[in-house]
Amino acid sequence: MIVLGVTGSIAMGKSTVSTMLSRMNNPMHDADKTVHNLMKVNGKAYYEIAKRFPRAIETNSVDRTRLGQEVFGNPEKLKELENILHPLVREARDNFIRQQYRYRSRLAILDVPLLYETGGDKHCHKVLVVSAPYFIQRQRVLARQGMTQTKFHDILKRQLPDYEKRKRADFIVPTGLGKAYTYKALKRLMRSLSEI
Repeated sequence: MIVLGVTGSIAMGKSTVSTMLSRMNNPMHDADKTVHNLMKVNGKAYYEIAKRFPRAIETNSVDRTRLGQEVFGNPEKLKELENILHPLVREARDNFIRQQYRYRSRLAILDVPLLYETGGDKHCHKVLVVSAPYFIQRQRVLARQGMTQTKFHDILKRQLPDYEKRKRADFIVPTGLGKAYTYKALKRLMRSLSEI
């Protein structure tokens, strides 16, 4: 079985690529979805977050915006949050990989925004990096609700630069040339992986 890591910096089109790969019937572990589930009421991280970040708790849920405001720009608090979430995300990832081995899947995909930053690439046979030119990335990210130039730069500071990710990647899928182009590139990639 090949474990393929899919990653890319903010607003590079990783979610679009992951959706396309999912629609091609590839089993996928989505780190972001896992975090969402962990922070739901009765999720494995909910009570610990409630204890350490009480201002981020609404009626029976974690207010991700408030939590973000509390941890971004505060390395100590961000580290505290990561210490709660990262081990649980790793556990879910490992369970997913074991399950795919049991199912005898030929390919298992790990969708992880901070794959290189968290050392997750060590658990992958191959890594696909989703990339677009900076001007497109900036345009996409600043169109998001609540996003500011400062917040964008703070996020980029925590991420490995795009050029570094591309240098380390086994495969690069461009997303700046339209969805049809990206889809064709992914289809070619899936064909080549099936021949390994």
